[in-house]
This record gives sequence, C-alpha cells and structure tokens, in this order.
Amino acid sequence: MNYRAFIAWRYLFSKKSHHAINIISGISACGVAIATLAMVCTLSVFNGFQSLVADLFTDFDPELKVTLAEGRTLKANDPAVAQLRNHPDVEVVTLSLEDQAMVVRDGHQVVVTIKGVDDTYSQQMNLPHLLYPQTEETELPLHADVLEYAIPGIQLAMQLGLRPDFDPSLLIYAPKRGERVNMANPMGSFSVDELMSSGHVFQVKQSKYDANYIITSLAFAQRLFDRENKISQIELRLRQGAGIRSVKRDIARQLGPRFVVQDRYEQQSDVFRIMRIEKLIAYLFLTFILLVASFNIVGSLSMLMIDKRADIQTLRNLGATPGDVRRLFVLEGNMISFFGALIGIVIGVALCWVQQQYGIISMGRSEGSFIVESYPVVVRAWDIVLIFFTVLAVSALVVWYPVRRQIGNHIFE
Repeated sequence: MNYRAFIAWRYLFSKKSHHAINIISGISACGVAIATLAMVCTLSVFNGFQSLVADLFTDFDPELKVTLAEGRTLKANDPAVAQLRNHPDVEVVTLSLEDQAMVVRDGHQVVVTIKGVDDTYSQQMNLPHLLYPQTEETELPLHADVLEYAIPGIQLAMQLGLRPDFDPSLLIYAPKRGERVNMANPMGSFSVDELMSSGHVFQVKQSKYDANYIITSLAFAQRLFDRENKISQIELRLRQGAGIRSVKRDIARQLGPRFVVQDRYEQQSDVFRIMRIEKLIAYLFLTFILLVASFNIVGSLSMLMIDKRADIQTLRNLGATPGDVRRLFVLEGNMISFFGALIGIVIGVALCWVQQQYGIISMGRSEGSFIVESYPVVVRAWDIVLIFFTVLAVSALVVWYPVRRQIGNHIFE
C-alpha cells in the first residue's frame, strides 16, 4: 500500500475535527449504496420477467426451427429433411406447415393461424402440461380415419364460444391460390374444410398463441392451403445433453445459406429485443440517479479537504505535488463509492434472494389474475459486475473535476 492509499484509508475511518464530516461521508456512502441496491433489484426483476417469458415460449416453440432463407415452403422430401433426421444430435424431426385462414362459427369470423404438424409433434411439445383438460396420453389427437381434429388455443376457443368438446365442427376458409375474388360468388374463391373437436384446447399463457393458433394435422393444412407435399418449417428436438448453440452452428453449416436455423430466443426475437431495450432504458435512468447521488461525495470531500488543510500543507512541505494530493482525495472518493457499491450489492442480492424464496412482493391481490403470484427475480453475475464498475466509473468522473479544481486553485497554499 502506497502512502496515498494509506492516508486515504485513515481519512475514511478516522474521526474528523468536525463530526459533521463523518456524517456527510456516511450519507454519501448510503446514497451510493441505495442507488446500487436499486440497480441490482431492478435489473434482476427484468431478468426474472425475461426468464419467465422464455419458459412460457419453451412449451410451444421448438429447440431449433429450420426455415427457408427465401421463399415460404419447401418439399417435405427435400434432402435437408433427411440430413436432419440423420444428424447425431437431433432426436425428433417434425414437419410443419403454417398459414392463415378464417374460422366461421355461429356468426363469429376470426382470422387464425393454422399449424399443421405431423405425428411426431407430440414428442416436441410438453403434451400433458399444455392441453386442457389434461391428459395422460402421449399422442396428439389430430386425425382418425377420414376425420381431422382441431386443438385451438384457449383464448381463441373462448372468443368463438367453444367448449373443449365442441359440436358441430369448425368451418375453415382459406383463399385459393392464384385465384381472384369473384364478386358474384365470393365464397367460390375460398377453399373450405372442417375440423372436428379433439376434446382439448391448449394453453401456453401467451396471447400470441392462445388467441390465434389452431393445431391440426399436416395433411389437413396441406389440403386446405393447396400445398401438397409442402412444408413451411422443420422443428427439431435435440438429444439430451446436446449443446443448442454448437448444434445450431453445425446444422447451419451443413444446410448452407439456403436455410435459416433459429433457437428459441431468435424465434421470439421481437419480444426479447423489446425487453432488452426496456432493461437498457432502466439501467440508464438508474445510472442518472446514481450520478446525482454521487455528488454527495463531492460535498464530503470538499469539507474533508478544508478539515485537512494542515495535513495537506505538511505533505506539500515533504515534497508532495498538487497531483499527488489530487490523487489522494480522488482515491478517498473512490473508496467511499467502493464501500457504498459493495454494501448496495450485498443488500440487493440478499433482497432478491428473499423475493425468490418467499415472494414477499406480490403481483396483485386478485388470485389467478397473473401468471405468477409474485415478481420473478433472477440475479445474473454479469449484471452485478456491470453495476459495480458503473458505480466506480460514475463516482470517479464526478469526483475528478471538483478535486482537480480545488487543488489547482492552490486553496491549501
């Protein structure tokens, strides 16, 4: 420890001639600690919501999704499908066709997304968890003989006034490919088919799916949209223990630029981009609050410099330059911010742990109104490191100029 650090350490904890200086130094550290605590808790809540949304999407989105880089559909027997089936880290390959159609039911007309999937889809999704009423079956009821079944989202079913075991069937309308609308007979421009009740609806707890999707068989979707032997995407489930990022890179390299391979975060890139922007804005606002709180350190140092005029004059007589004195008090300010940051991080992490374990702060009093009862919290090491260095950097910038000006004006000469 050099002499500047030693003196700064003594000044930090030693009793001053004016008791108010100790109080102001404590207030300065508390201000930094509270701002740091707010940053830890706020960013952790954003992490919690991001993790919650990711878990919800996990139930519906595949681990990896393969689509064409250009164009909407490819043949179901495309060589890429065989490549994926033979990949050592791919356990399940599901062929799917998605497009929009209109559902007509008792005067209700709703535009929906028809998701046609093959029989391996039950191995992709968490079947018992998603279906209502819940079932112990391991196969999705999508078709039987000449009948085709529908599994609508729960919000869509409510909008159409459907029970899980609805009757009669749903009428599905889709525009015929390559045909113009005949105003004399508009309905002649649509392909019409019907879907029977499977006895179930699905619930992902995300309006994007629950209010817009109907899951049915791939054969029905191909017939409705006149896409015989065509698919729009390939959904992959990986073997247990396989690294998603490494497998994604390997598959993208094998398939080439003709295809796009997306993980779950990329499939919902718009949602997670918005959440990242919100988190960034919260971080910037809290940094501004930290900046304001750090100005208390300037007042504390100014009073300390006045209190230690005799000590500084002694250091000057011993050969210390104004730069040495300046660095001493900058170090003093950094020590105040360091201990404030440390205290804020410890308390913030402790509060987050209490919230994780006991859910003290609830989302609301109405039971069942929210997906979770209390605010979700996830503490990430990178956020803690970022907060710590942000506090030190902001405090150093705030302290540097006032100390330089004080010493530069030869107040102590």
